[in-house]
Amino acid sequence: MTTASTEKNPSTGLTVEVFGPTVEFLTTESGFSVLKGVVPPGVFVPMHSHPDVEDFIVIAGEMQCLKQETESHEWITAKVGDYIHVPGNARHAWRNASNEPAILLIITTNKMEQFFRESGRSIDGTLQLPTPEELGKLAAISAKYGYWLATPEENAAVGIHFSF
Repeated sequence: MTTASTEKNPSTGLTVEVFGPTVEFLTTESGFSVLKGVVPPGVFVPMHSHPDVEDFIVIAGEMQCLKQETESHEWITAKVGDYIHVPGNARHAWRNASNEPAILLIITTNKMEQFFRESGRSIDGTLQLPTPEELGKLAAISAKYGYWLATPEENAAVGIHFSF
């Protein structure tokens, strides 16, 4: 017989920064991963896609999620208690247009967790823009996992403007 332990607020103790948002690894013992994401005000996640399914529940603040269709796109605002399901290979992006941090529970695959572990940076308390070398590393890691990243032009077409 296997002994199970119930734990309140489990965490692995590992949190990484992914060029603005942070990801805390809560549970990683099963066939899926539960993460806690924090997206500071004004921060965005550029348009991308991956075969992994992701589910998000907003637990504080609010986020805008890009729903990309074949010929159009729409920004959906998710508030506390809202649930967003992102199917595998769906093009999507995130932005926090509010003045408060958004906190999300993220349920996804172990593969996505590994991607975050490899692409994330140690948290040193200061938000730094990524260097060209770090962006190159992110592109290489994304390609390794079979993840698609939008070009700056594709991001601009949906209202995400940035340059490095």
